Amino acid sequence: MTEPKRLFDCIEYHLNRTPINDMLAGKENGSWKTYSTQMVNTLVNQLSAGLFKLGLGPGDMSIEGRDKIAIICKNRPEWVILDLAVQKLGAILIPIYPTINVNELAFILNDSSAKAIFVNDKELFDKVHSIKDQINSVQHIYTFENVEGANNWGELLELADENAIKSIEEIAATIKSEDLATVLYTSGTTGTPKGVMLTHKNILSNVLASFSCLPPFENMRALSFLPLNHIFEKMITYYHLYKGTAIYYAESMETIADNLREVQPTLFSTVPRLLEKVYEKIMAKGADLKGIKKRLFFWAHELASNYEINKNQGWWYNFQLKIANKLIFSKWREALGNNVLAIVSGGAACQVRLIRIFTAAKIPILEGYGLTETSPVISVNRYNVEDRYFGTVGPVIDGVQVKIAEDGEILCKGDNVMLGYYKRPDLTAEAIIDGWYHTGDIGTIVEGRFLKITDRKKEMFKTSGGKYVAPLPIENKFKESVFIEQIMVIGAGKKFVSALIVPAFPNLIDWAKRNNVEYTTNEALIKDPRVLEQYQKAVDKYNEFFNHVEQIKKFKLCSKEWSIDTGELTPKLSLKRKVVMEKFNEVIESMYE
Repeated sequence: MTEPKRLFDCIEYHLNRTPINDMLAGKENGSWKTYSTQMVNTLVNQLSAGLFKLGLGPGDMSIEGRDKIAIICKNRPEWVILDLAVQKLGAILIPIYPTINVNELAFILNDSSAKAIFVNDKELFDKVHSIKDQINSVQHIYTFENVEGANNWGELLELADENAIKSIEEIAATIKSEDLATVLYTSGTTGTPKGVMLTHKNILSNVLASFSCLPPFENMRALSFLPLNHIFEKMITYYHLYKGTAIYYAESMETIADNLREVQPTLFSTVPRLLEKVYEKIMAKGADLKGIKKRLFFWAHELASNYEINKNQGWWYNFQLKIANKLIFSKWREALGNNVLAIVSGGAACQVRLIRIFTAAKIPILEGYGLTETSPVISVNRYNVEDRYFGTVGPVIDGVQVKIAEDGEILCKGDNVMLGYYKRPDLTAEAIIDGWYHTGDIGTIVEGRFLKITDRKKEMFKTSGGKYVAPLPIENKFKESVFIEQIMVIGAGKKFVSALIVPAFPNLIDWAKRNNVEYTTNEALIKDPRVLEQYQKAVDKYNEFFNHVEQIKKFKLCSKEWSIDTGELTPKLSLKRKVVMEKFNEVIESMYE
């Protein structure tokens, strides 16, 4: 077969090279159900033909003319099967986060004029049904789970016949690499969602460029748990499909630890927040150890904290690290399934300390950088150790150009840059100028080839004294404290920098027990003078890393963790600064009185 041109060519590519018995796998009734390459091919063709029989299709092949099909669903094999079926049909998939609020859901369905919606289960079926009167375009709702009174996706498979399947093959043959493959709505940290239009070429250019960045081995196995409607997970899914890697879907975020042990993946992708949670659990277990075991644990941890990449630290350090890996870090690797070659991290900045420690423990973390608008990868630290640099997001990938604008903004050009924002030529013209996509991130190039992100352009602020402050590096440094779960740095137009801090409550509660601090609720705990003194010590410690203007002069502790459900985080766990500012306005103002 020639080089693939469309995302759905992965099936033929797979069949011609290395068909496998577990191309996709999901848990059903407590056991793994696997889908072979041949089975996926059959289901994709049947589903595509069933959608065709419903009257859905490519229309006149214009962006507006092609039918839109939405999916609101957790990760499962059927998600990918639908994606492939919609592509072959010449329609356009509109993936939506399952956690989305109903107002944003109504906006996306109306903006995209979705004609059909596929949902995971009764809960999401009810969510769509609750706003059905607000949506004029929707004609069909299908569920993947059996839901009473709802149409099941299996009914579409039964509609397929030979003529319809033949029609699908004819449509698929006309689809070009430059054609639109999907519209991904970014929740963003401000404003209404924007529909990012990505072509087959956009995403596939990223897939093909990733081959030289990730482990070069055959017969690999991946665990997937980041939402598939996130471009990072979607692109890496197609990397797996072209590579011939078996993809197993975690049951839920809560079962990841169990699924890692069951599946024993060689590779998985994640966001830093989940890595931080894994690390916190490991450290909590270490703190519970007694005697020599505890001393050994923290000795190994201290060794790993001083690890340097691409630098020989001498025979004595290497010898000690070898022992630490055998006695302590082998158990860390066991917890991840004992088979992990690398973890790919993206979506937000990862603490350098975590990358350093995990890499020393023979669990390489390959941090990358990109945006939905760039399909997503712009740069990534490679599996090849010479192409990794702690504190950077790695070298720019093949086929992508990067330059730093005069104001420090990172500009990107290449086949990975989106077609534009759906129905928003005004926003497209602002974002893409002379072919260069303006990322909104500030960065530098280290050693002539490693990209380093220093902040978000929009998040930088100026104090009333006229000094610029970049909050991101400050927040990332402070999150190294075992007592700080979340933090937001504040100070735009103010005399000094302050912060809202969400404590790492498990660690704080543990500390309170050891220090005989009595309390009834989290609210009472964070007001205790000894607790406030402990946080002042942490603030003083980390302030030393920053200049006088950047240092946090005052802080307030928050009694509840910020989350997607309560509105402070986007679905990819980025901070909605505007929402936090509004919610905690009185608290913030009290620091400046």
